[in-house]
Amino acid sequence: MSHTKLVVTIDGPAGAGKSTVAKTLARRLGYSLLDTGAIYRSVALVARRQGVSWEDAARLAEVACDLAIEFKFVGDTNSVFLSGEDVSTAIRTPEISQGASQVSAHGPVRAALLDLQRRLGEAGGVVVEGRDTGTVVFPHAERKFFLSATDEERARRRVEELRLAGKPVDFAETLKEIQVRDHRDASRDVAPMKAADDAVIIDSSRMSVAEVVDEMVAACNRA
Repeated sequence: MSHTKLVVTIDGPAGAGKSTVAKTLARRLGYSLLDTGAIYRSVALVARRQGVSWEDAARLAEVACDLAIEFKFVGDTNSVFLSGEDVSTAIRTPEISQGASQVSAHGPVRAALLDLQRRLGEAGGVVVEGRDTGTVVFPHAERKFFLSATDEERARRRVEELRLAGKPVDFAETLKEIQVRDHRDASRDVAPMKAADDAVIIDSSRMSVAEVVDEMVAACNRA
């Protein structure tokens, strides 16, 4: 067992299971959890509340600079607080998901949030989840993972997640949204979503959360 406090990154597309895996891994390792996607979602939410267009890069960057965000485990949930308000549910709607993808494509927004993310994780002992955490945010992280799954499996998981939250959605529509978002995230000019050269790639399509986490824990414990 390694006693060094590592920076562990988990990247991958929407619906690959990153959130559940990252939370479980953080608990297993006794680490804190930094959800970078939740930060972009929070920028999208604040912008919407303030009437700022998701296309207005300059004003979005101002929102990002002023973001007062905090992550805290409340029970078994890694809750997101903005200026003390729990926005964990508000940032998970399909609308804000699309908004986060649009917001994150703007270079000035990513630049504004880069320092924030690094400050939150620089001490180590942290699992960082997102799209470019191993390639851009923490390129020197000690352990990097890229979690993927088939489009259909990711859509199925998303539909089930929303159904359990009391928000029934159409499978075909959800699949299309995921594919559109994947294309946008992978083809953007700034920090496109891709696996880091030194990342361990895990296809979770036919794996349980426990199996994925066991594989990650074993990798983290290797000297």
